[in-house]
Amino acid sequence: MNPGAGALAGVRVLDISSFLAAPQVATFLGDFGADVIKVEPPSGEALRRIGAARNGESLVWAMVSRNKRVITCDLNRSEGRDILRQLVAEVDVLVHNYSPTVLQRWDCTWDRFHAINPGLIMVSVSPYGHTGPLADRPGAGTMAEAFAGLTHMTGEAGGPPMLTSIPLGDTLTGVYGMIGALVACYGRDVNGLGGQHVDVSMYEPILTLMGSTLAAWDPDGDDPPPARFGSRLATGVPRNIYRTADNRYLCLSGTTDRQVERILALAGRDGPGDRAKFARMADRLAHNDELDTLVGDWVAQHSLDEAIAILVEARIPVAPVNDLSGLLVDAQVRARNSITLVAHNVLGTVPMATPAPVLSETPGAIRHPGPPVGAHNAEVYAALLGWDTHRLAQAQAEGII
Repeated sequence: MNPGAGALAGVRVLDISSFLAAPQVATFLGDFGADVIKVEPPSGEALRRIGAARNGESLVWAMVSRNKRVITCDLNRSEGRDILRQLVAEVDVLVHNYSPTVLQRWDCTWDRFHAINPGLIMVSVSPYGHTGPLADRPGAGTMAEAFAGLTHMTGEAGGPPMLTSIPLGDTLTGVYGMIGALVACYGRDVNGLGGQHVDVSMYEPILTLMGSTLAAWDPDGDDPPPARFGSRLATGVPRNIYRTADNRYLCLSGTTDRQVERILALAGRDGPGDRAKFARMADRLAHNDELDTLVGDWVAQHSLDEAIAILVEARIPVAPVNDLSGLLVDAQVRARNSITLVAHNVLGTVPMATPAPVLSETPGAIRHPGPPVGAHNAEVYAALLGWDTHRLAQAQAEGII
């Protein structure tokens, strides 16, 4: 095996999607060696012009389009869609985020593509999936978080629901799209199942995050559905974010009987009365607020480093609440190279999460950031469609690419 080739070397992916969720399906495949060809309009994808930027260049584009070869093609023109159908015949996986209605209008449906390439894996990303009454409704990962109940479960008890401060829904969709593509490829290549349509909604991966909450609720019972509880859990205590003496924060979750026993000893609260209230799960859930306050008071007497050292020694799960600068210098992060500092000729240094998980023989890698518009037109169109320089120049002159 060639460690430099990547585990997915030989898999060719055509990415005609836009914005954040769907393109990350192709990004993650490219991280592990797939040849990803990104198609964008001749004027460049909208993502190049939105979000965080530096020196006039999009930082998000640099991240999401890493490891991809970039070509241009105007899919709003029939000539561009003809080219798309030719490209589909040459790839293993197609990633898109167009609605069923648009695909039908373009004659670019799954049935059409499957007829062209019976082994094609088509990954369709949409807010609500390609079936059901909301199949054509636009949206993004933010809507998915709200729709699937995560926003309802986020925020302080009694306070308003809150969105996360990161595009969680979009990136989680990318992960699930990658899983779907790989599962379908295995079914095709190992079990002879042929091509498949992988229908990835943005809200169903969020439902997976909600799995334990769903399973713990009895829809036929009298109890209301679970509600947000700040950083705490109604079913486990102590679990919270606590402020330290040096005005920093740690995250602690020690909810088993033995963990609580050790926490009580650290706090000097392991007498018979405290053990009666807190030692067993059922008892401490009835005194949730009191135990949480007890832990918070103990943490507040120690600096972050001191509290973590004591808790680690006592085998209590604990971690600092890092900001990004803290992550960059953390010894564990640096030892595992969990963040890659990617060089860009305009943006300078761009920190990106190193592809995960870590494969022992063919680890994922960030080979280059998102390229300029049309950077790989000549090589891709020549290699896949046999275009010569005259045909390429003609298509460019006609504004098709």
